[in-house]
Amino acid sequence: MPEITANKLSESLLLAVKMQGPTDEITANLAGLSLDDLQNDLKDDLHKKAFWINIYNAFFQILRKVKKIDKSKIYTEKIIEIAGHNMSLDDVEHGVLRKYRYKFSLGYLPNLFAARLIKKLAVDKIDYRIHFALNCGAESCPPIAFYSVDRLDAQLEMATLSFLEGETEVYEDKKEIHISKLFKWYHGDFGGNKGVRKILKEKLNLDTQGFKLNYKSYSWEEQLDNYSDVDFK
Repeated sequence: MPEITANKLSESLLLAVKMQGPTDEITANLAGLSLDDLQNDLKDDLHKKAFWINIYNAFFQILRKVKKIDKSKIYTEKIIEIAGHNMSLDDVEHGVLRKYRYKFSLGYLPNLFAARLIKKLAVDKIDYRIHFALNCGAESCPPIAFYSVDRLDAQLEMATLSFLEGETEVYEDKKEIHISKLFKWYHGDFGGNKGVRKILKEKLNLDTQGFKLNYKSYSWEEQLDNYSDVDFK
């Protein structure tokens, strides 16, 4: 019988959520992992990113649809139990996946009060592509996909390209390029203005010289169960 790893549990949980099946046994297994086993399974950033992206996307749906957590509290409530520790969606996103960045610093400042556990679990290097993989139940969020260790880089590239193609608008007459507000909220993660322009060049082959970058309005209208049409598995 194949070993059930943390990554496999995260994939199973997200699939169960998508299929609206039972999740109690899977969440119990995630809660019952020892911290040592979790850290051994998530041995590098590849494993960490695949695991925590799936966990975030699965638990957002669970907290909102099943637990009925209000949107004003959903990010800060520490009711996600992993390896015997209670965490919040903010812990997963800003603590682990963004290497304990302070939430309101546009990605430029660390959280000086990050818990020791978060520092143990955090990625070694911030990958800006996670912002095109995390879904917070809003209309402007990227769709939910299934991320696996063996295909993670290709999957994140596909998610990034798909999101940028859908959200980027070029206005030649006004010399403006309108982009997602994610670039503003996590400006430092993207490498500042220079980094944003480099990403647009590399991913969309856009020459942004002479163009002003404008951030589009973000729609917070609730849109749950927004799964990608592309089979990323």
